[in-house]
Amino acid sequence: MDTTKIIELLFYTLPALITGGVAYYFFQMHTKNEEGRRRFLLQKELQKDALPLRLQAYERMVLFLERINPTKLLIRITPISENKNDYENYVIAQIEQEFEHNLTQQIYMSDDCWTIIMTAKNATIQMIRKAAMSERVDSADKLREVILSDLMEKSTPSSAALSYMKNELKEFL
Repeated sequence: MDTTKIIELLFYTLPALITGGVAYYFFQMHTKNEEGRRRFLLQKELQKDALPLRLQAYERMVLFLERINPTKLLIRITPISENKNDYENYVIAQIEQEFEHNLTQQIYMSDDCWTIIMTAKNATIQMIRKAAMSERVDSADKLREVILSDLMEKSTPSSAALSYMKNELKEFL
């Protein structure tokens, strides 16, 4: 074969190779775009289904925080006896029971939000325990009075957690 035949063969195959390469590149781009579009539509569909569940979880945790707010909690739970320790344990047990009832909601919330809710719960329990250890508390009614009077000076842990939850909800709505 002489060189002119080889050059002529190159002139015929080179455009075919370039056209094949361009076609392959565009086919790959098209495939990636279609995959991305399908993934986006699937994610959009899943998010549409998950949003009501997330909102319901936030609603339940708002209700939880409102129920453990010491002002409302102590009005709702009246002392059974005059013993301050019995009342303290009963109120704390009610908080723990309410928390355990809503434990599954954490899968729909951010880790930061869940940590703040747990902190609010623990701070509320700590507030009750601290008031029960006070020397001026000698009965269950006095315990209620001391806790409520302490709350006149400062905000409840629940209100701080509620504020955080409202801000987080605004971000994803």
